[in-house]
Amino acid sequence: MSRPSEPLLLSHIGADDSNVDHKTRPEALTFDSIVEHSLSDFGFWQLFQVILVGLTLLFDAQQIFITVYTDAYPTWHCLNHTICDQATSDICKLPRSAWEWDGGSTDKTIISDFGLECSSSLLRGMPTSAFYIGGIVGGFVLALIPDGFLGRKKLVFLSTFATSVTAISVVFSINVWIYTTLKFVNGFSKSQTWSYAMVLISERVSTKWRPRATMIPFTFFVLGFMSLSGIAYLAQHSSWRFLYLYTAVPALLYCIFLYIFALESPRWLHLQGNDEEAIKVLKSMSSKNKPYLESLVSVLPLEQETSEELPRYSIKDFFFRKWAFRRIVVVMIIMFGLGISYYGVPLAARDIDVNIYLSETLNAVVELPSFVITPIILERVNRRSSVLVNTLLGGASGVLCFVLSVLGKTGIAFAFELATFFCARIGFNLMAVYMVEMFPTCVRSSATMMFRQALVVGGACCPLIASIGRDLPSVSFAIFGVAMSGLGLFVLILPETKGSSLCDTMEEQEKRDQAINSSRC
Repeated sequence: MSRPSEPLLLSHIGADDSNVDHKTRPEALTFDSIVEHSLSDFGFWQLFQVILVGLTLLFDAQQIFITVYTDAYPTWHCLNHTICDQATSDICKLPRSAWEWDGGSTDKTIISDFGLECSSSLLRGMPTSAFYIGGIVGGFVLALIPDGFLGRKKLVFLSTFATSVTAISVVFSINVWIYTTLKFVNGFSKSQTWSYAMVLISERVSTKWRPRATMIPFTFFVLGFMSLSGIAYLAQHSSWRFLYLYTAVPALLYCIFLYIFALESPRWLHLQGNDEEAIKVLKSMSSKNKPYLESLVSVLPLEQETSEELPRYSIKDFFFRKWAFRRIVVVMIIMFGLGISYYGVPLAARDIDVNIYLSETLNAVVELPSFVITPIILERVNRRSSVLVNTLLGGASGVLCFVLSVLGKTGIAFAFELATFFCARIGFNLMAVYMVEMFPTCVRSSATMMFRQALVVGGACCPLIASIGRDLPSVSFAIFGVAMSGLGLFVLILPETKGSSLCDTMEEQEKRDQAINSSRC
């Protein structure tokens, strides 16, 4: 069998073999061409597969933002008004009998449950930081797994299942140290859920539909954020433990449907030398092109290669190839800046005098238009310019939010907070598609992991940066803005990929880049 990196030598085959002139010279047809042709219509089953896998990001978002509610500082009121004044008294200097938490519950959040009301901000933020650190460690460990291991579908399933189980285990925490440890494990489990899902979806759609299809899972991510606000509001008088159960149990049920109905990536199957199974997957997703795909079966080289004969790629290829190393480093720098803003702005919003449920819901709502705007940008503007302009606008909004907050213009400051968050979301969307187009199938999963890793590292810094706002109100917004705009300038180093289809191997990517560079000279 020819290696996946080599073109498949086929005659020009259409839906009707009788119309083929067999005297014509055979043309080189790559597997990428087969995928592009067979998935060009984006029919119902392609949409179903995108939605099915994209749903995992709904549950992913809930676990990311759940600490906004479970780890929040609850409200309290005075019982003994002779020594207690709620407006001026320091809760830590009052006897415990002089006040109580609103609602009388001591387990509304971990602050009241574990007696952290007088602890340092570092200790109160430790569980959230542990969650992100777990994501960082998990990202490094899981990034060492070769792209040929298990497959895209199984990795999405295992990651979602493990995240659900560890989220349920958090319910059994009896102190802040156990809670922090379990949050670390939970972060480790879900560290690459987004990466696995994004790669699987991107590899099952054509170039034409990729900008729109990849926005569908992002939309589910926002719906997860929004649904969490609703669940938290309904459960505001219950223990914080129920919030974990309300989000994790449905995720476990979803895993069953994911395992049964989700299809594997045809590109990944092709790289494993399993063209026959790859064609079956393509036929399942594209009923209109079944005659075309069935006509390929008789001429494709379907004999299996041994595992030793198949090309092997891993994360080390990023270090041994200069172009790949440069690209992944620049992508991670940009994503670090976006990660600080995307995860930090909702946390810092507590420093602005607005209702926590309203602010988090509005932050989620402003994301929704981004999934309509992003495909338009991707289809009409080149990648580098769109990312650059967006990060500069987001950075300016963050700085203005800080200035207006200091001047006491809270309402306008909150509007710029929403603008900063919106730009961070747009930048994230743009970079997700941009990154997929820059790396071949053989290392795309590893590249996406490192992309996600940089985002999570930025998220891990957020609780500390946001806590600064307690002492110097809203200064964290200026930090987020400067980081987004400053690091966004690195996009000028990256190559332009607008309109390009996906490559499968490192060698194929190098040849395409050389051809593009030569054409520009």
